[in-house]
Amino acid sequence: MGAPRTVDEYMAALPDDRRAVLEELRQTIRAAAPEATETIAYSMPALTSHGRFVVSFAAYKLHYSLFPASGAVREALGAELTPYLAGKATVRFPADARIPAELVTRIVRARVAETAAGVGR
Repeated sequence: MGAPRTVDEYMAALPDDRRAVLEELRQTIRAAAPEATETIAYSMPALTSHGRFVVSFAAYKLHYSLFPASGAVREALGAELTPYLAGKATVRFPADARIPAELVTRIVRARVAETAAGVGR
């Protein structure tokens, strides 16, 4: 199978256990940005708002990732975000732990505010 063309295609290709966790992450993201549009970016699920990229997310063998953790997100969430940062723009949640939904909500809302202000990609 080639690169997914839709978020549903991406989700359908995941193993059941990964799909369940990522679906929960997807719903958390959608609830935090209900006006955003789902799309595929870099072969993974993504959301856009105000004509700009907000976040993308993906499942990996040992973690789930949320991209990007922009400067505004890092500044807004500070130490709370630090344990999950992998580089400047990647948030990683270990596969063997529950994804912190409230933190995800705050990340997405910070990105929506940033993109609404015309900042970011």
